[in-house]
Amino acid sequence: MKSFLKKLKYGAAALLVLGLFYLMNLFFMRPLFLDHFLAKELISDLIDSPEALTSIGLFDSLNFLTGHNSKFSLRTLEEQESDYQDTLARLKVLKSYRTAGLSDNEKITHAIAVFDTQNSITEFESFRFHDFPLNQIGGAHLNLIEFLTDIHPIRSEREARDFIDRIKLLDEVSANLLSWLEQQQSAQIFAPQFVYDHVMRQLEEILAYQDQHPLRKVFKTKTAELGLAPEVVSALSTELDQAIDEHMNIGYSGLLGYLQRTYHQANKHDGVWSLPSGDAYYRLQLRGYTTTEYSPETIHQLGLSEVERITARMRRILNDLGYDASRAVGLLMNDLNEDPEYLYEDTADRKDLVIADFNEMVEDAQEGISGYFNRMPEARVAVRAVPEYSEQTQAGGYYMQPSLDGSRPGVFYANLYDIKQTPVYSMRTLTFHEAVPGHHLQIALNLENEALSLYRRFGYGTSAFSEGWALYAEKLAVEAGLLSNSYDELGVLQSELFRAVRLVVDTGMHYKKWSRQAAISYMKESTGMSDTEVRAEIERYIVWPGQACSYKMGMLKILEMRERAQVELGALFDIREFHSIILDHGEPPMFVLDRLVSDWITQKKLLDGDA
Repeated sequence: MKSFLKKLKYGAAALLVLGLFYLMNLFFMRPLFLDHFLAKELISDLIDSPEALTSIGLFDSLNFLTGHNSKFSLRTLEEQESDYQDTLARLKVLKSYRTAGLSDNEKITHAIAVFDTQNSITEFESFRFHDFPLNQIGGAHLNLIEFLTDIHPIRSEREARDFIDRIKLLDEVSANLLSWLEQQQSAQIFAPQFVYDHVMRQLEEILAYQDQHPLRKVFKTKTAELGLAPEVVSALSTELDQAIDEHMNIGYSGLLGYLQRTYHQANKHDGVWSLPSGDAYYRLQLRGYTTTEYSPETIHQLGLSEVERITARMRRILNDLGYDASRAVGLLMNDLNEDPEYLYEDTADRKDLVIADFNEMVEDAQEGISGYFNRMPEARVAVRAVPEYSEQTQAGGYYMQPSLDGSRPGVFYANLYDIKQTPVYSMRTLTFHEAVPGHHLQIALNLENEALSLYRRFGYGTSAFSEGWALYAEKLAVEAGLLSNSYDELGVLQSELFRAVRLVVDTGMHYKKWSRQAAISYMKESTGMSDTEVRAEIERYIVWPGQACSYKMGMLKILEMRERAQVELGALFDIREFHSIILDHGEPPMFVLDRLVSDWITQKKLLDGDA
């Protein structure tokens, strides 16, 4: 017995020594394993981000230690410079790993991490102030409110107080943003004038809110479900009002004041070509978002050819349905958008009816597409209307991922501001894109994929992959027979045409110096989308250069890989296996995904030869 206890003691001591050595290696030396280094970097970034900790949801039980639910990131200019130095150090460590000593999977991870890190360094060094953090669609002033209303949990009195504490930080958050904007002003970089107009109106509306303030509304709704004593609710409400008046409104008033002071300096042009080194900045944005080396001119020409191809298919369907063959496809689609037969009646309960129909379409899609995948996500997805405070300038739909602990479902937000934005024949397409088999299926599966390293699961994502998959998902749904009629197919084609047009207008504005109105006119004539939707989309591309090109470029690459696999594998090709190869490796750049598919094809051939 004594001998056993002695061995146990020595064994425990050895484990302790090994554990200490591992921690020293991890934090004070170059970690032995690449995945461990990247996991350490990711965890460090996560710990530094209270918003990320709240969004994930898994750490809320430790809030008594971390206090993250009562904090916001307060990134000063000095902290941003420090982060840049950390990024330089990170690239140095990454390059110190000899690829010859890495496994095949680690080589892929290494390529992704180097690509991402180098892009971040170039952007900070050369284009630090080229972004527009105050914009009409994803501006900080909107994101902060949406985070509090949609992400921050209020399941107890403690979390209600955390909600208020976060609001008390909004003046400091705004002050840091104001310091950044003043540096941008010194660099003579200003947002276009229409961005000023939108954001100033939004800030004025937010500052004018009283009882209908989105923060007051959600706080009242959530605290009412807690069963708190009336005097506690009253005290909390008073403290909330004080936090909004003395902190949020002061911070937001400062941002509004900056825009009012600099309004005369607003950029009279719309494309980033007009910014210092604007062409180089745009090429970097395209590289980051499409994960290709295609030039703006190549992407522009590709867009024009895709517009022509898709329009021809739509013409054939419209002719078969008996529409006037002498009228342009865009005009016919515009007529459809305004045809009462395909629109909901503008009743008081219209939004509720549309959301209910969307939810039914999600259920149909989940059932109809399951045979094309080896596994479906466990996380639920819900459909909600875009919040009223941002619906006038928000896109037609977008997706928010679920929490890891399952407490919050994935959410597909549908913009129901303009009744013409929701013609019935386009609703299934939006469902396929934002929910199933699109964003929700892909993102939820990724979050639930415990086989991936921490970095591959959470550390890197690219619009080319996620948006390319979502657009591919629309086509896949057609192939799976999930459409009801030819009008639904027109909706899918209009969506694909819309993304092809994006290639043209994004490069048109940021590279070929098109005006905003020229881009609006081209998109309107080509797609037949509603005036409201076209304007919101074009204005989005202006403040988010390059991102709009990622959808179609990513989709085309996935289709190219699938066609190559089908040709080379013939009867060995399995669509479920192909989708697993695409979806089971995180959100890699397209050049990495191409390598994964090629390896899969080779492996399948070898296994068939051995058989």
